[in-house]
Parts: sequence; C-alpha cells; structure tokens
Amino acid sequence: MGRTISIGAQSFEFIRKNDYFFIDKSDLIREWWENGDAVTLVTRPRRFGKTLNLDMMNCFFSKKYEGRGDLFEGLSIWREERYRKLQGSYPVIFLSFANIKGGTFEAAKQGMKHVLAKLYELHGYVRAGKDMGEREQHFFDSVTADMSDGTAELALQYLSDYVSRYYDRKVLIFLDEYDTPLQEAYVQGYWKELVQFIRSMFNSTFKTNPYMERAIMTGITRVSKESIFSDLNNLEVVTTTSDKYADCFGFTEKEVFESLEAFGGSEEKERVKSWYDGFTFGNKKDIYNPWSIINYLDKRKVGAYWANSSSNGLVNVLIRQGNVQTKTIMEELLKGGFLETELDEEIIFDQLQKKRGAVWSMLLASGYLKVVERHFSVKTERYTYRLALTNREVQMMFEDMIRDWFGAEDVPYNDFLKALLLNDVEAMNEFMNEIALVTFSSFDIAKSAAKSDAPERFYHGFVLGLMVELADRYEITSNRESGFGRYDIQLVPMDESGLDPIIIEFKVRKPLKEASLEETVAAALQQIRDKNYDAALIGRGFEKEQIRHYGFAFEGKQVLIG
Repeated sequence: MGRTISIGAQSFEFIRKNDYFFIDKSDLIREWWENGDAVTLVTRPRRFGKTLNLDMMNCFFSKKYEGRGDLFEGLSIWREERYRKLQGSYPVIFLSFANIKGGTFEAAKQGMKHVLAKLYELHGYVRAGKDMGEREQHFFDSVTADMSDGTAELALQYLSDYVSRYYDRKVLIFLDEYDTPLQEAYVQGYWKELVQFIRSMFNSTFKTNPYMERAIMTGITRVSKESIFSDLNNLEVVTTTSDKYADCFGFTEKEVFESLEAFGGSEEKERVKSWYDGFTFGNKKDIYNPWSIINYLDKRKVGAYWANSSSNGLVNVLIRQGNVQTKTIMEELLKGGFLETELDEEIIFDQLQKKRGAVWSMLLASGYLKVVERHFSVKTERYTYRLALTNREVQMMFEDMIRDWFGAEDVPYNDFLKALLLNDVEAMNEFMNEIALVTFSSFDIAKSAAKSDAPERFYHGFVLGLMVELADRYEITSNRESGFGRYDIQLVPMDESGLDPIIIEFKVRKPLKEASLEETVAAALQQIRDKNYDAALIGRGFEKEQIRHYGFAFEGKQVLIG
C-alpha cells in the first residue's frame, strides 16, 4: 500500500515531515542552479505543482532551513555532496500573488500591499540589524497595508538590500503565481491600471536590483514583454513548448504507473491514461496533471478533478464572447478534431479577442489544449502547431461550461430543445425569444465599438449548446459546404434514431432589404432552397421530404423562427 495522500498540501516541509505521498521533483533544483539564469519565468497550467516546487526550493536554499537536510534525504538532489553543502546557504525572499483576485484595481493593489507588508513582518529581524540607519528603519516601518504606491513599487528591492546586508549575501527571490492578479484584471476590466503598477514593481525588483543573486517566477501565462517585462532583458522564459524543466512540473507516465502499482491499481492504468494523459511540455509527452492523479489515487474513481478545481472564468469569457471563427473551431475540437495554427506564446491580454491565434495560445498555456504535432516552415521560418483538446477531463469541462451558458433557471433552453425535436414552431419562437432576452448580451464584447456581429456570436454559442445537449442524438455541424454554399447548422440524426435531419439558416434583418422579420425568415428559407443545402443530407441517404428547414431571423434580441 502506498503512502497517505494529503489532498491540497503545498508545504514541502509538511509533506516530508509526515512522510506523505510525494513524487520526487528535486532535480529541478539542480537543473535551475546549473542553468545559471538570472531571472527565470516558468509557466505551467494551474495545479501542476508550481507552488509545491517553489516551496521545496525555499526549503532547500533558505537560511531559515539551514541544517534541515533531513527534508531531502532519499531525494535525487541529496545524492551529490556539492548540493548538500548548498542547502540552507542563501537568504530567500519568497512571496505569492495566488490569492490576489480583487474585483477592482484598488482591491487588487491593496491585496498586493498586504502581501508586501506581511513579507516585511516575516523579515522583521533585519530592522534591528547593525547596518540599518534611521531613514532605513523609517522606510521599513512605512511598508504597511496603507503604504503609498511608490513605496510598494520599491518595497521588494529595499527588502533585498536589508536582507542581503544582514546575511552578507545576495538574496534569491521566489515569486509564485505572478500572473493571477493580471488574469483577474483582464476579466474584471482594470488591466491597464494594474499593468502600470506591476511594471514599476517588477523593474525595481528584477531588473535594477543589485542585491538579488537570482530569481524564479511561476505562473500560468507568459504575459507579453511589452506589458510588464519591457525593462527586463535578463529574463529566461520557459513555456509549455520549451524543453527546459519539461518533466519537473506534472507527473510523467512512468511516475503515474509506478504510483498506481504502489496503491494496488495496476489494472487501472489504461483507464487513468484515457482520462488524464495528454499534456506535453517541450520534448516530453504523456505528462499528467498532479491534482487529478492524487485525487484519483485517494478516491479510486475517475472524475473531472483538475478541470473543476477553479471557476475557469477567463476561458469562459474567451470562448463565450469569441467571434464566429473561435466558436466554429471549438465545435471541431469538441468533436475530437484538430486546429492548425501558428502560436505567439506572449499573451497580450488586451488583445486576446483581437489578435489572431491569441485565444489558442492562452488555452494551450492554461492546459486546455495540447500540441499533437508541430512543423517548421522553411519559407516562413515559423512553426505551425496542430492542437487538440488535452484529454477526456478537459472535454467534460468545456461541455459543462457551455451548458452553464444556458443553465440559469430563467433560461428555458431544455424547453426549446423539446420544441425543436417535436417540430413545434410556435413553442420554439416563445422559448427562443426568452433565451435571447436573458443570454444575448453575455455573448457580446461590451467594449466593442462594432455590434454588427453580436447576433453571430450569440447563435454560434447557441450551436455549441446544441452540440453538447444533443450529442447523443445528432451529429451537429456548422458553416460547412453543401450544394452551392455553406449552411449555418446541420443536424444529422444518429443511426436508427428515427429523428428528422434539420438545416437551420440564421439571418440578421437588413432594414434596407427586408421590411420585417417575416421577410428575413422567408429570405433564410429561400437561401436553403436556392443553395441546395439538402445535397449533403441526400448524399447520406436521407429523403428530401424528411429534411426540416428553419429560418431564424434576428433583430437585436428579438428572434423570429419560421
């Protein structure tokens, strides 16, 4: 029987002291130290051991843990004498932005000031140091939750000075989840204000800090250099496509299978693989997320542990408010298909909905997509990536997320689906108008100056909802060629279901061409006939009389179906 599993433990000392289940990732210490990079940023999806790894590094290097080699006995880092001598030999400043999720700029800034104030309390011993002058003591005392922005921006550099003088050695700085407040700022709408504040802080901490030996930051995304790292030319960025530290975060398949054997679950390997395998970091494939694996080992049943361990708020916004192309690609991915695209791994948050491919870079960094293949073009000197949904767990997360778009009690989505299956056009109209009234605006980008594509954003979200809810009855596709054009939605019944095939055409009313929504519906139905959209269905063996046609006409939040 394997060791006891402590769910949610992120303290290396706590895990090692109690001999809880732990997979040895201490080779990260050796690899990072030998690489010699001044400032390292490692991006990995959430729940991939970033916090535990940084805490492990803190326990290894920090003067606070001097003489605590017992925590590393039996681990790979302890096999070499030179690393044993390195343990407990550096002053370390260790902080995390993981809990900074304010709904406003002021709340986020206040949260960061609280973190800095707490850090000063933790290192309060330096205030009484022999080299501390009166002015320095005054600055030290000014670092409180009510400090000025200027004081906060300089706080980490000044603390580095005080601590390095106290120990007569430059400090190591470990910053965990550096981008959590930035992601929240994008979702909540105060991105620009927070970027300006963080840029100044990072410049003084990581660029112009003569008291820092080396630093490492972790996060989910590689925020663009222009946003917050514009002054850092000493930054080594390690993303999900980099080979550095490729197997230091997350569990390898060998580690997972050995753990299953230790817990008496050898026969469960293939099932676990089908649910949780799929992550690829650099040249390492078959990486598993630790959160799902430790939960599976603890509970011995499959479930969406990792995918459901947070609100997925940013991902939800990106897909729900995404344009037609984004939603069409999601349809393909949900059916097990692929996306071929170039990637720019520098995330520019305020361009996520504008820059081509930015959404997919974000989803790859967050762990919701995986790299299946990549090809280098000699002509363009760029890589093209083939991406797919990471695994079954992620597939279920997206399906649940889409259900939630129409899942409120006042949204009669299931009633609409029943009316559609029964060919009850009157009820379809009633329920569709209620759905549009409640959910229409949530698919739009509030800051967008052009609202002309709002209906398209809505109805392609509606298509994704159909795909999820009717997946056991229909094969659903959109924007595909048939006859002499491209239909909007085609619903093909599963074998022997007895259901009718359906073609739906959406149209936004154009006042100069159509006097009413009734005329817009008529135009949609005429287009289905003129373009012979039935051709693909007839080619699959359906009779023309079986095929149902619907025209959906939009004018703002008003819908007419005929």
